[in-house]
Amino acid sequence: MERTNQEVDAFLRALPEDVRDDMVALHEAISGVMQGYPVSLYEGALWGGTHQEIIGYGTYRYTRSDKQQVEWFLVGLAVQKNYLSVYVNAVEGRKYLAETLGPDVGKVKVGKSSISFRRLQDIDVGKLVELVERAREVTEAG
Repeated sequence: MERTNQEVDAFLRALPEDVRDDMVALHEAISGVMQGYPVSLYEGALWGGTHQEIIGYGTYRYTRSDKQQVEWFLVGLAVQKNYLSVYVNAVEGRKYLAETLGPDVGKVKVGKSSISFRRLQDIDVGKLVELVERAREVTEAG
C-alpha cells in the first residue's frame, strides 16, 4: 500500500451513496480525535492481496520481520465489499487495542488490528472514539 496525493474529501464525495454518510460521520469522529495528525489516503494491496483504499490518520514507523523500516497509519478507515472497517495499529500490553477494546464498540467483527461492522448504527460511536483516543495516548506515550 502506498500513500496517495488524492484528497480525502474528494474520495469521500465519490463513495457510493449507501455508505457515504456513514463514512463521512466516521471520518469526522476520527478526525476530531486525531486533530493535528496528518490524514492521507492509502491505496493498493493490503493483507491477503485485496485492493484497498484506506483513509489513514497519523503515522508511525515500525520495522517489519524483513528488517525494512515502514511508515504506516495509526488509525485507518475503509469501505470493504460488505462492511466498514476501522484499523487501529496501536499496541498496549503486547496486544492490539482493537483486540482488547474492539468488542465493546458494538455489533462488530474484531481482528488483530481491525474492527468491522455493516453500518454506523451497529456501533457505539462514543466507544469507538474512546478507542481512538486511547490509541493516540498510547502512541504519544511511546
